[in-house]
Amino acid sequence: MNLAQLTTRTTVTFEASLQADQFSLNDEHMDGEPLQRVTRLLDRVRHMAGTATFARVESSNTFPTGVGIASSASGFAALSLAATRAVGLSLDEKDLSRLARTGSGSACRSVPGGFVEWQAGHNDCDSYARSFAPPAHWDLVDCIAIIAQQHKAIGSSLGHALATTSPLQPGRVAGAASRLEICRKAILDHDYGLLAEVVEYDSNLMHAVMLTSTPPLLYWQPATVAIMQAVREWRNGGMPACFTIDAGPNVHVLCPSGHAEAVAGHLQQLPGVQQVLTCHPGGPVSLV
Repeated sequence: MNLAQLTTRTTVTFEASLQADQFSLNDEHMDGEPLQRVTRLLDRVRHMAGTATFARVESSNTFPTGVGIASSASGFAALSLAATRAVGLSLDEKDLSRLARTGSGSACRSVPGGFVEWQAGHNDCDSYARSFAPPAHWDLVDCIAIIAQQHKAIGSSLGHALATTSPLQPGRVAGAASRLEICRKAILDHDYGLLAEVVEYDSNLMHAVMLTSTPPLLYWQPATVAIMQAVREWRNGGMPACFTIDAGPNVHVLCPSGHAEAVAGHLQQLPGVQQVLTCHPGGPVSLV
């Protein structure tokens, strides 16, 4: 589910006077691996356009960066559109999704709007994301409980690389297609109970893999676990709420829009919660 209230705005300017690519994020000059990742995507765009000109990239997020709220996904989706348009290319949604995926795998899902599925594929041609339901299909709300805003010490890329060291990873991968089908059906049928079950199971399974990798990864903080326990108690008491956690300590709590105010209010009262971001389904990447 792409989120309307969390946005990345990126400007790309190709300048003949530049001797190398330049990249700033939230008004901070970036170098090292962040700049290298941007340059690698720009190299693909330059190859497509038949140019060697370097670019100035300025990007900013309206939400915390590098804390498990998909900032790299949003960033590379925005970069893909801005860079291709800056050199005069107009890619369709499928090809733009394919390009964004080369910067950050999950970025392919930030290109289409609404409820999005990443096609598993076998190669670059068929691994891309598509929307299977528009934003208006179901007004689910993601109440994101922010308990930490510091950039995580271990990034998602390293986490993916370590996953193969976990004895649980083969089973997780083997069941992925089945869980995806259940999740898709739950969304299309507006079946909140089924959605809650598969979302929490999938999240817990991913973190179980991280906990059993070598070396192990533990993104959770005490407040993370407290939120997980509270959400289950609320649901047992009749309030529709379920959690999912990306590679970070912050917690996404999904609920129908009619319960969002109550869920956000409950989250704000939990120790360790700094703020709650309330987000509705959003549209595709776009020019502004």
